[in-house]
Amino acid sequence: MDTKQMIGIRIGELRAKKGMTQETLAGKMGINPKYLSSIERGKENPTLDTLIKLAESLEVDLSDIFALVQIEDPRKRKAILESLLKKADDEQLKIAARVLKVIIG
Repeated sequence: MDTKQMIGIRIGELRAKKGMTQETLAGKMGINPKYLSSIERGKENPTLDTLIKLAESLEVDLSDIFALVQIEDPRKRKAILESLLKKADDEQLKIAARVLKVIIG
């Protein structure tokens, strides 16, 4: 999973937390719901203006969109970790194992 996908997941979570559909949020922003769907799937590169509109429409700080560590669905968190571990080289895996051992025990 790449950064665009993680940001898209985060946007979807923030939207769902506010009880909004993609159609509702897109309407509030003045964009096409298909475009919002593509952003949430990590298929689009939204402009800064679009990200600002997203944050304003969701009534969150722009930084909340980038707060990837706060992804709330445990399955999504696990998928992100697994994806990162698959991309890691041997040295990175050693470091990750040490960090996880300290955290988890």
